[in-house]
Amino acid sequence: MFGSASGCRGTEKYGRIFRMKKTLHIDEKLLGEARAVSGATMDTETVRLGLAALVRHTAYERLRAIRGSEPAARAVRRRREKPSRTNRPA
Repeated sequence: MFGSASGCRGTEKYGRIFRMKKTLHIDEKLLGEARAVSGATMDTETVRLGLAALVRHTAYERLRAIRGSEPAARAVRRRREKPSRTNRPA
């Protein structure tokens, strides 16, 4: 089934997940290296893992950039859970 609720063409609907097929020009050597280090078994999985890592890294860099940008901020006590007796090392 082509199309989506937002009117995008060229998408396939699998349940509630929309996936778009794309043609990408990726260096085979780079893709193979990425597959090896990520443990992925398929090219699609390799690209998906790489994109997810890029998004996480970018979000981390944005948070890191604003670190300490509020000079009037006060230290706040953190709530910490008490250690469980069942999770103690033997």
